[in-house]
Amino acid sequence: MALKPPLMDLPIKTADEGFYKGFAKLVTITGKMLVGALILWAVAFPSQAGSVLSNINSVILATFNYWYVYVMAFFVGVCLILAVLPASGRLKLGHHDDVPEFSNFSWFSMMFGAGIGIGMLTFATAEPLYHWATNPSTIQGLTEGSSADNVRQAYVWSFTHWGLAAWAAYAIVGLSLAYFSYRRDLPLTIRSALVPIFGKSLSGTTGHVVDVVAVVATVLGVAQTLGFGVEQFVSGLSRIGFGDWLYVATEDGGQKMSGMAIIVALAIIMGASTLSALSGVGKGIKWLSNINMGLSFFILAFFLIFGSTFFGLQALVLGIWDYLLSIPGNILTVWNSDGVEGSVASSLSGWQGGWTIFYWAWWIAFAPFVGVFLARISKGRTVREYVLGAIVIPAFMCFVWFAIVGGTAIDLELNGGANGAIVGAGQSDQLFAMLAFMLSENLAWIMSVIVVILLLTYLVTSADSAVLIINTINAAGDEGPKARPHILFWGAALALVVGGLIMAGGLSAIQTAMVIGALPFSVVMALMGVSVLKAIWRDSRREKQGIVATSAQAEAHAASNPAE
Repeated sequence: MALKPPLMDLPIKTADEGFYKGFAKLVTITGKMLVGALILWAVAFPSQAGSVLSNINSVILATFNYWYVYVMAFFVGVCLILAVLPASGRLKLGHHDDVPEFSNFSWFSMMFGAGIGIGMLTFATAEPLYHWATNPSTIQGLTEGSSADNVRQAYVWSFTHWGLAAWAAYAIVGLSLAYFSYRRDLPLTIRSALVPIFGKSLSGTTGHVVDVVAVVATVLGVAQTLGFGVEQFVSGLSRIGFGDWLYVATEDGGQKMSGMAIIVALAIIMGASTLSALSGVGKGIKWLSNINMGLSFFILAFFLIFGSTFFGLQALVLGIWDYLLSIPGNILTVWNSDGVEGSVASSLSGWQGGWTIFYWAWWIAFAPFVGVFLARISKGRTVREYVLGAIVIPAFMCFVWFAIVGGTAIDLELNGGANGAIVGAGQSDQLFAMLAFMLSENLAWIMSVIVVILLLTYLVTSADSAVLIINTINAAGDEGPKARPHILFWGAALALVVGGLIMAGGLSAIQTAMVIGALPFSVVMALMGVSVLKAIWRDSRREKQGIVATSAQAEAHAASNPAE
């Protein structure tokens, strides 16, 4: 049976005048109301909010752990299948005569920039150190924690969390958006990726729901990233001498960020990011991205030269080998608790919920943000080019950072006499603690200042890009300039979500809210995977049957057949 040409027109009603001119009012107002309600709840009833979110999170981790694990495996499978199959791999994200907007070097550089964000500065040191002490192998008694024999296991799990699965989640969103926007001229917004499944109904309520879910997931995913960044930013300010007011004592004898430190950090970060967002992509974000790139190369070069280079390179090579061998088992294994506190089964389940499931939810919540970015820079690439470039390059750069920076930390603890100076520091302070151990006081101060500046530019770049992308989704995919009040609202909303949830229960409150918010968008992403598979399969058949498959072909057909 002959196929019909695909749907190439998806009108989305936007306001013609007034405060919401150019925006889909239902999407924008609903998103603002949901995020506003979360802020008010967290600020007005912090204890209740923290408790309720924690309970919901526990239910989700116990009920949907299989879903999170298998849906991430599905994303990896879809991307690899589309890259490997000749019929799908050669399809272009654009029309036949479209060429990539950026050179290969620039494209790879932007992928690299996307691959080393705020989380890298925290987790490149902290995660290998943590898994070196505790991972599923140590829980099962197969290896000894904090020993030389456990280094390889530390990198298997670090690479699992920051490797192909993470970038496949981003790539599936970007691929879907780019495919339908550049081949069929549909709006660059999340709902467009579901057209093969829901068709014209996406112009109405169904499409509005999809975009609202994407906006809320983006806010919570970016809030998680900003939360980690704020904690490390405050830690850096403390290291470079901004005073004791940054921390207050806790009842258990520890310390936590003071309310004033949170307010000051968020005011600096969100104030700068809002100014950058107001200036647009071509000015503020581009300028900050250039600073990110230069400082990132400098810090990586510093650790390559002065860090544990041989140990790190060995960890990189062996880690990638072990990781590739472990992929089938690690991305499909689900550990369930047996209900006995302290048992191996309960410990494995708790570890997986706190690490793997948390990461899968974080990548899913962050996927609308990164996916739109990947789509915007990949027009004119083939599907195979895109999949390999969007997954392999950034994942490899993550591996390099974890191996060189984290490897230096492990080697100093294992062989360099650190004696707990690094591993005993808080997660957000371990990079600074390592610099303090490696260098003289003055040099450590200088390097800490550089790290704080890099962290600030990453925080600002992430926040202002998120604000612009949220407004793009709200404006039915229109990437043009947005009204100042909407940029100011989302800048303030991000700051208040981060601050409010930290008050409600620290970073764990942001984490639980993010896991909850990611769940509905994970369903949207699964449908996006099914949708793009269906579209590519049908477009391949259309090509064989000589049926119009892209908007350019439709225009050419209309021009040559004016009577139709």
